[in-house]
Amino acid sequence: MKKNLLLLLFLALAIFSTAQGTVVVGDCTVTFNIHGEDAGTNKNLSGATKTLYVKGKLARTDIESTGFKQTIIYDNKAGSAVVLKEVGPDKYKTVYTPEKWNSENKKYEGMKITPTTEKKTILGYECKKIIATLKDGTSYSMYYTTAIMPSANENPFQFKDIQGFVLEYETSMGAGKSKIVYTATVINFNPVPASKFEIPSAGYRLLQ
Repeated sequence: MKKNLLLLLFLALAIFSTAQGTVVVGDCTVTFNIHGEDAGTNKNLSGATKTLYVKGKLARTDIESTGFKQTIIYDNKAGSAVVLKEVGPDKYKTVYTPEKWNSENKKYEGMKITPTTEKKTILGYECKKIIATLKDGTSYSMYYTTAIMPSANENPFQFKDIQGFVLEYETSMGAGKSKIVYTATVINFNPVPASKFEIPSAGYRLLQ
């Protein structure tokens, strides 16, 4: 009985409604399918996965493929980030101050958002489509739902001014490059362990 009451309490703290009716999600884990828009890109992405963890003002993304793993832990309150990379047996860590993280995401400066009338349903949520256009002319689409919103943004530059939860989006390496599509396939609202956001102090080569 006590265990059930504690679970209900955690869920109540993790999910709460805003005045606009949007549910703000304070704890969640989202799994994304990764695929390319052509056969060659799909082949290169074979076995790749992405997992997003949100807890309070912290966000963590894990992207894994054969022989490679990248973890980004972003503190929405401080504006700082830590990037961990594992390439085969080698492990690297880069610590970004808010200024350095801003510079790392400079390509998103001046990004223009164009709403569309297109919609699709993802994980039972009706999602609106927008087109984001960067200064270099690169454009990509995003689908987001206004029914829920994460308490922490995994990248406030890439998803700037999106008033909802992005459940599908495109990326590319530049204008004319093949696009990579990330689509949410599972969302879990159980509390995320605080250990997911602990920064390792040893075992990684520190990069500047």
